[in-house]
Amino acid sequence: MSTTSQKHRNFVSEPMGDKEVTELAGIGQVLGDRLKEKGFDKAYTVLGQFLVLKKNEEYFMDWIQDATRANKKQATDCYNCLKEWSDAFL
Repeated sequence: MSTTSQKHRNFVSEPMGDKEVTELAGIGQVLGDRLKEKGFDKAYTVLGQFLVLKKNEEYFMDWIQDATRANKKQATDCYNCLKEWSDAFL
């Protein structure tokens, strides 16, 4: 497994709380704005979609790429961030 970013480590190190969607690994301002336009303004709303999709990597990657036009690396970073967070806190 590749090394994780500081953003990823920061996100998974503590409870979700009211974090902005842009605090998710792989989600910068542009992708964050695209998510916000679709009603996903907080990290927990993206987590909700992750859970609705049963934590399935393929389904989540398809959804995030369709919703934001994220590239594969961005989508993978976001998936891995949510997966590690949910493994630790759920």
